[in-house]
Amino acid sequence: MSSLQPVRGTHDLIGETQRRHAHVVETARRIAGLYGFDEWATPIFEDTRVFARSLGDTSDVVSKEMYSFEDRGGESLTLRPEGTAGVCRALVTNGLTQSLPQKVFYAGPMFRYERPQKGRYRQFHQIGVELIGAAEPLADAEAIAMGRDILQALGIADETVLELNTLGDAESRTAWRAALVAYFTEVKDQLSEDSRTRLERNPLRILDSKAPQDRALVADAPMIGAFLTDDARAFWDGLRSALDLLGVPFRENPGIVRGLDYYGHTAFEFVTERLGAQGTVLAGGRYDGLVAEMGGPRTPAIGWAGGIERLSMLLEATPPAPRPVAIVPLGDTAGGVSVTLLQALRANGVRAEIAYRGNAKRRLERANRIGATHAVLIGEDEIARGVAQVKALDEGSQAEIALDAVAAYLAGAVRG
Repeated sequence: MSSLQPVRGTHDLIGETQRRHAHVVETARRIAGLYGFDEWATPIFEDTRVFARSLGDTSDVVSKEMYSFEDRGGESLTLRPEGTAGVCRALVTNGLTQSLPQKVFYAGPMFRYERPQKGRYRQFHQIGVELIGAAEPLADAEAIAMGRDILQALGIADETVLELNTLGDAESRTAWRAALVAYFTEVKDQLSEDSRTRLERNPLRILDSKAPQDRALVADAPMIGAFLTDDARAFWDGLRSALDLLGVPFRENPGIVRGLDYYGHTAFEFVTERLGAQGTVLAGGRYDGLVAEMGGPRTPAIGWAGGIERLSMLLEATPPAPRPVAIVPLGDTAGGVSVTLLQALRANGVRAEIAYRGNAKRRLERANRIGATHAVLIGEDEIARGVAQVKALDEGSQAEIALDAVAAYLAGAVRG
C-alpha cells in the first residue's frame, strides 16, 4: 500500500461517493434552471482582498481558516473559502451591474483550514445561488423556495426544517447593536476570550459563539425583534407572507445572525437532526452591501449555499451506476464490425463497452460483471448474414437483429 494518502481534510470522489455528489449537483442545476438561474464558474483562487472584504477581517475564516499564499509575483492570493464573494467580484469585473437582476447558480470546491470531522472537510464542495439586483421580499422567498425544491427533488426535504430570522434594516441593527454592547459589557468578565474581542469590533458575532459560557449569556441577550423599524417589520411580514404563498413551511429562530454590516433583513438555515453538530445543510441571507464592497454600486442581493457532502449523506439511496451494452466479438475477424457497431451505439446515446482481450466466455463474464443490460454477439456467421445476436442479460432472452438496426433497437430497449 502506498504511503501517499489524501491530505488531511480532503477526500477522493470515486464510485458511489461520486455518484451521490454528481446527483446533488445535477439536481440542483436542474431546479435552478427552472427558476431562471444561469450557471457561473469563478476561479478557485482570488486576490485575498476579495475574501477579506466579504468575510470581514475579524471573522474566524479570515483570521484562522483561509488558505492564503504569495505567488511568484508577490501577490497575496487565497483559495476561495466560499462562493458569494467571487460571484460579486465577477459581476463588477464583467460590467454586469447595469444588467440586473442577475440570477446565478454555481457549484464547486471551497477551502478552509478547519478541524476535519463528519460532514466537514478542508476541501469541501458547495452548490449555491445568488439573486443580485432584487430588493423585494418575494426575491428572498423565491430563493428560499428554490432551496426547498432542491431538497424535495433530492428526497430529503422531510429530513430538514427551515429556520428563519430577520436582521432588520441598518437603523434597526444600529439600535440592536447598541443594546447588545450594553448587555455584554455588563457581563464582559464572563465571556470567552474570543467574544471579549468581538465585543469591541463586532458584537453581533458573539451571538454565533459556540463557547458554553457564551451560550448561557446569549440566551438572555436582547433580540432584533424589539428594535425593528416600520420598514424592516414590513419587509419581515412580506417575506413570511410570500413563503406562505409559495407553500414553504418555516419556524422562526431569532438566534440566526450574520455578523457583517452589509447583511440585513433575511437570514435562514435548512437544518437537520441527522448529522449531529453539522446539522446545517443549506443556509443564506440578504446582503445588500457586498457588491459595493467589490467596487460596484450599492446593489441588493440574496443568496445561499449548501454543502454537497452533507446533502449527499442525507440521500436515502445511491443513484445507480449507468448500465452499458457490451459488445462481444466472436473470433478474430469480428473486430472491425464490432468497433463500428460500438460507435454507432454511442452515437445513438447508448453507453457501450467492448473488452479488449479474452475469449467469448471471458468477455461474457465481463459483461455480467460490469452490469451490462445487453450483450451483442458478433461472429463470422453473423457478419456473413448481416445480423447480430442481442442477448438481454436480465431476462436471458436473445434476438437476432440486423446489424444496421442494432443501434436503434438497443437505444429503444435501454430507454425503456
